[in-house]
Amino acid sequence: MATVTLNNAEQALKSVYLGVVSDQLNANTNPLYARIEKTTEDVWGKDVRKTAPIGINGGFSAGTETGSLPQANGNRYVQFVSTLKNLYGQIEISDKAVRASSNSAGAMVNLLNAELEGLLKASKFNLARMLFGDGTGKLAQIDKTTVAANAVNAAYYDANLKDNKLYNLIEGMTVDFANASNGNILGQARIHSINRQTGTVTFTDICSLSTDPVLYVQDSRGNELTGLESIFNPAITTLYGLNKAEHSWLNPTSLALGTADLECKMQELIDKSVELYNSDIDMIVCSAGVKRAYMKHMSAYKRNIDIMNIEGGYKAMSFNGIPLVSDRFCSSGKMYFLNTKDFKLHQLCDWKWLEGDNGRILKQIAGKAVYSATLVKYAELICDKPCGQASLTGIAEQ
Repeated sequence: MATVTLNNAEQALKSVYLGVVSDQLNANTNPLYARIEKTTEDVWGKDVRKTAPIGINGGFSAGTETGSLPQANGNRYVQFVSTLKNLYGQIEISDKAVRASSNSAGAMVNLLNAELEGLLKASKFNLARMLFGDGTGKLAQIDKTTVAANAVNAAYYDANLKDNKLYNLIEGMTVDFANASNGNILGQARIHSINRQTGTVTFTDICSLSTDPVLYVQDSRGNELTGLESIFNPAITTLYGLNKAEHSWLNPTSLALGTADLECKMQELIDKSVELYNSDIDMIVCSAGVKRAYMKHMSAYKRNIDIMNIEGGYKAMSFNGIPLVSDRFCSSGKMYFLNTKDFKLHQLCDWKWLEGDNGRILKQIAGKAVYSATLVKYAELICDKPCGQASLTGIAEQ
């Protein structure tokens, strides 16, 4: 029987596991991520520089038979500029585990499978979370006055998520405590447990807190993908280097439900997207509570709900042929109406292992009998047509 070595494990990570991990992340993160095109276009150095058209060509007219032809007023363009974000995922394998598996290929496979399953779970969670974020990486706001035995009360930083189940946090996540006013990092800890009913988070350790800090994923503050909140939050005044107030087409349509019929208001938003911006809405995304509200609405009128299959093997409810899906990271009381063809994940390349000068991907951690490998992707999410997206707010959750 051939001896299993670190070289064997490294070759397996390169030739066998990389393709599987990449496919899993691209197709099975969540329904929205599966629909977004991944492309290497418009990547220049460390930035995405994308030319986006504004409006239509101005060279059309209906003239007389002997009159002048229209002036050739071509398309108008503006340039989006955004920095590629550095997305990392790391696994660790101890030297002891490698040596213990040296006479058993099956044991080594099990070891690698376990590590990569953990990496996939963490990567999917954070990729899905970033799609709905604002790029800052904010996870939650905590109350320093409640610290007791490494436990502290926390509240989701977005006031729209009223049920406060701390969806952005998960056990095992390593987070930074940052000063809410200046962003200075106060300390770092790993989440031990979360009581989602009381909003209490227990850490493996906790630093001395002089303020009510904001939580971020370790080393991620201000470095995450430019998600939907960057487009839909009116408090965020710039997008892709442009001022929203100066470019009205950077602002999506947003309506409040009020006392209107839910289905009628949903259709109104879809109609407005077509009539005003020639945008073909092809996905509706909401929280689970809003999805249940829609189901209750349909039930009240004795209406059947059609189910459809969409990309990534997911199932979705159908609203007039448009898939409606829920996501844990979507703010409560809200529906997003998206033309997913307007979104692209611009990347230098697909997921790759970080290699050293010698081409090795498994590297010993200094001072430890542990080897690490790092999965990396340099990418940024860009919406070509923000005005073609829409949202419906004020929906009572069920």
